[in-house]
Amino acid sequence: MAQNKTRPTDVPIEEFLATATPRRREESRVLIDLMRDVTGEPPVMWGPSIIGFGSYHYRYDSGREGDAGLAGFSPRKARLTIYLPDGCARHSDALGALGPHSSTVSCVYVTRLSDIDLDVLKGIVTDSVAHMRELSDQQQAEGKS
Repeated sequence: MAQNKTRPTDVPIEEFLATATPRRREESRVLIDLMRDVTGEPPVMWGPSIIGFGSYHYRYDSGREGDAGLAGFSPRKARLTIYLPDGCARHSDALGALGPHSSTVSCVYVTRLSDIDLDVLKGIVTDSVAHMRELSDQQQAEGKS
């Protein structure tokens, strides 16, 4: 079975941030503090462009399994991408109070961090992390991972 392309690397966070624009570097530092506070985990590069915090193990009914970041983001040039592994649908009410953003199945896109409510974002990330930890614990108890 093929390995996931997105997995932890040894690339230093500051080395990666040096390639970002000054605004994205500053926004990244804010998100790093927020996600480190929520997860209790240090930031680690996942693949070439995702800053992740902690991990969880997943296993699909198909047998495919792997590890993914518990929380994370990518400071892309056009927009910040914030990853919610439990999906955006679970957070629809809170996302309504976040401020200007767009979203897909498990990604929230923000143009400027200063335009959104960071307390709302912290609540969303906190809920997502708690939910993923609970799911991971359930799978371990059931012997699925």
